Amino acid sequence: MSMSRYNAKAVEAKWQKIWDERQAFRAVTDPGRPKYYVLEMFPYPSGRIHMGHVRNYTLGDVVARYKRARGFNVLHPMGWDAFGLPAENAAQEKKVHPAAWTYDNIANMRAELQRMGLSLDWSREFATCHPGYYKYQQKLFLDFLKAGLIYRKESFVNWDPVDQTVLANEQVIDGRGWRSGALVERRKLSQWFLKITAYADDLLQALNGLDRWPERVRLMQQNWIGKSEGARFSFALKDRKDKIEVYSTRPDTLFGASFVAIAADHPLAAEMAKSDAKLAAFIEECRKTGTAEAELEKAEKKGYRLAVEAVHPFDPSWTLPVYVANFVLMEYGTGAIFGCPGHDQRDLDFARKYRLPVKAVVAPKGQSDIEIGSEAFLETDNTVAINSGFLDGLDVASAKRAAIARLEELGAGEGTTTFRLRDWGVSRQRYWGCPIPVIHCDTCGIVPVPDADLPVLLPDDVTFDKPGNPLDHHPTWKHVSCPSCGGKAQRETDTCDTFVDSSWYFARFCSPRADVPLVQADVDYWMPVDQYIGGIEHAILHLLYSRFFTRALRDTGHLSLKSGEPFAGLFTQGMVCHETYRDASGAWLMPTEVKKEGDTASHIRTGAPVTIGRVEKMSKSKKNVIDPGLIIDTYGADTARWFMLSDSPPERDLEWTESGVEGAWRFTQRLWRLVSEPRGPIAPKAAPQPAAWKGAALELRRALHKTILALTGDLEQFHFNKAVARVHEFANLLEAVKDDDAATAWARREALETLAKLIGPMVPHLAEEIWQALGNDGLLLDQPWPVADADLARDDTVTIAVQVSGKLRATIEVARDMAQGELEKLALANDNVQRAIDGKPVRKVIVVPNRIVNVVV
Repeated sequence: MSMSRYNAKAVEAKWQKIWDERQAFRAVTDPGRPKYYVLEMFPYPSGRIHMGHVRNYTLGDVVARYKRARGFNVLHPMGWDAFGLPAENAAQEKKVHPAAWTYDNIANMRAELQRMGLSLDWSREFATCHPGYYKYQQKLFLDFLKAGLIYRKESFVNWDPVDQTVLANEQVIDGRGWRSGALVERRKLSQWFLKITAYADDLLQALNGLDRWPERVRLMQQNWIGKSEGARFSFALKDRKDKIEVYSTRPDTLFGASFVAIAADHPLAAEMAKSDAKLAAFIEECRKTGTAEAELEKAEKKGYRLAVEAVHPFDPSWTLPVYVANFVLMEYGTGAIFGCPGHDQRDLDFARKYRLPVKAVVAPKGQSDIEIGSEAFLETDNTVAINSGFLDGLDVASAKRAAIARLEELGAGEGTTTFRLRDWGVSRQRYWGCPIPVIHCDTCGIVPVPDADLPVLLPDDVTFDKPGNPLDHHPTWKHVSCPSCGGKAQRETDTCDTFVDSSWYFARFCSPRADVPLVQADVDYWMPVDQYIGGIEHAILHLLYSRFFTRALRDTGHLSLKSGEPFAGLFTQGMVCHETYRDASGAWLMPTEVKKEGDTASHIRTGAPVTIGRVEKMSKSKKNVIDPGLIIDTYGADTARWFMLSDSPPERDLEWTESGVEGAWRFTQRLWRLVSEPRGPIAPKAAPQPAAWKGAALELRRALHKTILALTGDLEQFHFNKAVARVHEFANLLEAVKDDDAATAWARREALETLAKLIGPMVPHLAEEIWQALGNDGLLLDQPWPVADADLARDDTVTIAVQVSGKLRATIEVARDMAQGELEKLALANDNVQRAIDGKPVRKVIVVPNRIVNVVV
């Protein structure tokens, strides 16, 4: 055995070269083998990998390597979510084309990821900005359009006046654009929409079958889809022929109504603004806010009273004031609500501000009235209707049914089911995105680009010297002939939301070089993804959009996945965190600029004191980042991988510490020394197995097979930190065995070879080196996963609970499968049991083998 120190840099480069030369991770569709598709959410090519990437891809790689060893045909691909605004911003700031910036970043990140030794099938790599990908996305767009799953309409949107593009609600933070920081405005534009609401009920119901998804993710999606039962009904307008239609989940509270509110963009508001300059100004003020619900909830509630009154549907003599309100949107429900301030805090705040009546119509059972102060009274499990005429005394559910029945009887409305989910607006007014493949003709209207003309390529010769979409400013690109009539026409200049790119990439990986979007035989074999891994921040939009997209692919004939579910299993990993540091001026410092001594820190260059701040998610803004490349250069990829797996459960946040990574490095050296400097002889490769086992050899084999059994279970359950702990425990035991007899030497070889297999998914380079150092031919990568010997893994003794008349009185350690009579004697002889019996006659003794003895007195 070699006595040299383990040289991670040289060893890792060697094995990565061998794996690459042998195309070890190339996947091929093979219906004769069980498949396993593992996928981490693909990265945006920002230029550098960060520790979040290291953790994410390490987790996925452990799964991929483990499943390969278990005999699965594993698909583990990599690609790049490469369209998006950062590339366009970089083009403006650095005077470089978005494509050049993007592909340079991809090259840098690919090289960094390859140094991690990931078992990725790089032959399937693609970037979503490449025409070889977005050509087929355009084909899918046209197929969805033909199937009625895509449409165009005018809609109010969040408009970023600096970035000059539409923003999704989730991209509006405290009323400002997530990138520019500009105050978002509400603007009406013609937009393309994907009809996700067509699948709302299916998307909701199918969550029940996603038993390998985190419960909180399923709950978040359930709330986002937001199915609700209620009533759609109308308020007639006094002295007018038109009506205001509302939808409410609480028609039982109609007797508590004190106002009706409509959106600033409601047709009634638009009509009345023509003759009311103050109303027109208020509407413009409302449009200066975005459309995000979270933003509206935080904003001050404002209203403008209209010169019109609404007639209560249950009482024609009762009229309510009508307001235009800044917290009501046309995009949600009907664009109108009724306010019941006694039982809704937003309505209460509005009513107090405008001195409107507040009446309680729900109260705890047994109370005839309650007083509403500064807080609305919310229903509990024991509330009934009060002050509500024919509803009085009914519980909430019964009152809802009765209210709906009365509305239907009066011809004022009907019971209905609605969803919070809205259709997905996919238009973006930017250059660096997938062109939407339609043409606008004054004569023919909207005309799909013929399949033969795909892809609609982005022009390379764009400029960013004017605000807005460069495609709008291009002198020639948008001007085309109509495919139908041959007349003058214009291309659609909006590009797709980048969420579209990431909503089907996992399916394209099944046949990434095909001349159709999906090869059905391939996608039907590989899909669904068996294990998907990514951050909780994608719990709603990306995952929900992908679930919709897979259903649309199925219904347009591109795949046969009956469930429509793209991801059978989902794992959301925690974030990687680090301490933060600031100098005397409050400026953030990099960890590499700081010298720590105990609980104090100083600036390495100046020696000035440094304030140690909270442990927070690594971020460029706070500079608490660690360069993975520097860690790999210093300690090796296996050390980084081992630390990522060992420090905490993978679903929780992980604190990166220098002492922690140094400890991981020292342990990899220990593992190598088990082979290079063994504590006792290692049997030759061809040595026969001893005929009998006893002493240290037997105990070593028992510990080994127990470790195989336990560690296998840990990997199956994503308990990677527990698996790491078991390796530590077994390494300690193996180091302590110093016997030099032939049986122990054979057991030592078995232990080391098996240990190499067990650590292979976690530290693959070191594992291959250990395997080779033990004299084995071929790659460890091609070895099957070890199987525990049941007899060796089973304990020889068990702990038995002894009860007296059902109460635990003692525990005794006995031989496994002890004869029942002998076990009864031992149990009855126990002092604690005798005291509990207290001289009473024993009526019977019930024995559950290897578990319980119950003495009945």
